[in-house]
Amino acid sequence: MKLDSLKDVLEEQLMDLYSAETQLVEALPKMAKGVRSEELRTALEHHLEETRGHVKRVEEALGELGASGGSEECKGMKGLIKEGEEILDMKGDPLAKDAAIIAAAQRVEHYEIAAYGTVRQLADDLDLAGIRDLMDQTLDEESNADTLLTKIATGGMFKAGLNEQAAN
Repeated sequence: MKLDSLKDVLEEQLMDLYSAETQLVEALPKMAKGVRSEELRTALEHHLEETRGHVKRVEEALGELGASGGSEECKGMKGLIKEGEEILDMKGDPLAKDAAIIAAAQRVEHYEIAAYGTVRQLADDLDLAGIRDLMDQTLDEESNADTLLTKIATGGMFKAGLNEQAAN
């Protein structure tokens, strides 16, 4: 792909996000199945449903540009998923492994937040309000997922989180 304009950059970034999100749709069920904490499993399963919606939003944004998902592979997401899979294969205390899965999942969320923030800004700069609004919705969901993972890791007001439980 040739990058001659911000619109080209936007399209390239959306194609990369399409790849990232479709990879996550495949990876999240494995992650959810591999954790011990029911709260973490529920959060991962909920985010899987949101991620399916993210794929649809990216497809819609690409459609507004007259493009499709294409065959681009998001190598960054591939690496992040591989790290998560390696944690699942490790031996050790299930709670410690769950804490490590949270860390891996938050790296994924931060990667996505950065990517969606860039795409949202590009759409805004190009006066593509429809794409900007789609990306705002997804950014909100990604930020909420990150916040929930932090809450699970650190615990609520009246209970210990996974990090504290794993330390004991």
